[in-house]
Amino acid sequence: MDITWLGHACFLIRAGGYDIVLDPYTDVPGYRPLQESAQQVLCSHHHFDHDYLEGVTLLPATMENPFTVETMDTFHDDCEGALRGENRVHILRAEGLTVVHLGDLGHSLTKEQAARLHGCDALLLPVGGTYTIGPEEARQAAETIAPRVIVPMHYRRGGLGFAELAPLEEFLALYEPEQVHFLTGDTLTLTKNMEKQVAVPLYRA
Repeated sequence: MDITWLGHACFLIRAGGYDIVLDPYTDVPGYRPLQESAQQVLCSHHHFDHDYLEGVTLLPATMENPFTVETMDTFHDDCEGALRGENRVHILRAEGLTVVHLGDLGHSLTKEQAARLHGCDALLLPVGGTYTIGPEEARQAAETIAPRVIVPMHYRRGGLGFAELAPLEEFLALYEPEQVHFLTGDTLTLTKNMEKQVAVPLYRA
């Protein structure tokens, strides 16, 4: 399974030639206009930087969908949605692997929620704070879920991302340097035998 970071909280997940785009964005500083194609699009919530459907061309379903997709309802803030509404976590399974996209999670997970996600192979984790959990909360969520691979998202780095978000470095500083792997491209090829790590994809400008 390939996980390609398209910027911000947007990823393209590919298995068996079938593509799913998660949380397509528009108007996020530093990122190019999104122009992708996929058989399916999933959005965690309806804000402009997570549901820009115009940025994805839907391809005809000429092959069998290898994915099973589950959702888990959470909130975009720590006051049960009163500030920013609901957030939907997506759980994707294919090829014997499980990928969890937390969307704009804005609160600590309950024990029941964390147990449902526990032991996933890859966790796509917001770390920038302000609109989501911040670096410390993200680290706590990752420890509770215990994924094989953590892929941080929804942060500021250099000229990329909203100015009010915490820089990626604040989250990475919570890990030992040997735990952090900076990828040489935008795609992580996920396998069952992959060592535990924080994987940081490059942005493809």
